[in-house]
Amino acid sequence: MSTVYRFGPSVPIQCHAWSSDRSALAISHNDNTVEVHQKGPGGWKQTEVLAQHDLRVNDIDWAPKTNRIVTCSADRNAYVWVQGPDGKWKHTLVLLRINRAATCVRWSPQENKFAVGSGARIISVCYFEQENDWWVAKHIRKPLRSTITTIDWHPNNILLAAGSTDFKVRVFSTYIKEIEPKPAATEWGAKMPFTNLMAEFSNSPTGGGWIHAVSFSADGTRLAWVGHDSSIAIADAPNGMVMMKLKTSLLPLLTMTWISPNKIIAAGHDCVPVLFTVDSAGRLSQGPRLEDGTVIEASVTSSAMNMFRNKDRVGQELLDSKLSSTHQNQICSLRILDGSKEGATRISTTAGDGVLVMWDLQTLSAKIQDLKL
Repeated sequence: MSTVYRFGPSVPIQCHAWSSDRSALAISHNDNTVEVHQKGPGGWKQTEVLAQHDLRVNDIDWAPKTNRIVTCSADRNAYVWVQGPDGKWKHTLVLLRINRAATCVRWSPQENKFAVGSGARIISVCYFEQENDWWVAKHIRKPLRSTITTIDWHPNNILLAAGSTDFKVRVFSTYIKEIEPKPAATEWGAKMPFTNLMAEFSNSPTGGGWIHAVSFSADGTRLAWVGHDSSIAIADAPNGMVMMKLKTSLLPLLTMTWISPNKIIAAGHDCVPVLFTVDSAGRLSQGPRLEDGTVIEASVTSSAMNMFRNKDRVGQELLDSKLSSTHQNQICSLRILDGSKEGATRISTTAGDGVLVMWDLQTLSAKIQDLKL
């Protein structure tokens, strides 16, 4: 079962993030603002617009414990937003010291730092310096050689996975001795000074497409990613960093997350979330879609005027064809709504059609056998 919400006109929703109790939502309509919506008895109501960026907002993350929002934008800046006693959001500029767009951002699990990927071939790891009362950015540069498109944190608050447009997925250490104790050894390695490269994986020996999303499993032992070659892959740290890759017949996937220790939900240009299963040997298999996404043929009764107008505008005679899926455009962002990576019961997706959809996985599991968590 899915629930659909529309916030204003049909403008693409680039990214979204939830508050800890899921009563508030932050979204960006592919522009330089972030809208904060509050759920009330009468539905969702816009309570504030965070309008500090000059260019398009590329990503948002909402820290559940400290109730802070971080945003990053093509204007090369990041802002940390804190809600005051009056309910208004106050911003603090974070100097990332980059000369290209900031592309992705995520709070660490302990929320004492966050990471920002960028087109400057740099990952900025930012933490708050109490003495000077400002956010400080430390850089991870080598061996990055292209735009960072996606990041995700390991549960230990130290390791950070990053995917980029050079078809590589890398795991770095972000240990900052000024704010955190020395980390314990993990399956990814024991020596973890700042910027240390713990692991590197190529999506394919011959290329394999940009990396669109990365996600650590709940226990941090496995790392999954999706690429622009319509593939999904997993690296298994305890089993000698062995990598398993599955080439699918789908259109490219853009976003993903673990929803249980052996199940992944991914979505992208097919407009429908798809389930993937990992067996005990680490082998990937494609499961069912959350709904059927076939095309409903267009009616042939359109007028001659509409036909010629459409041919002149986009080179097609008919623009009335419609997908039977809930989303009518590519899914850009996917978040866990209820539960965690250990076991999610609801997820939310936003897409280029300007719609937010909440998917109840427990209800859908009654219809889809392989979806049982």
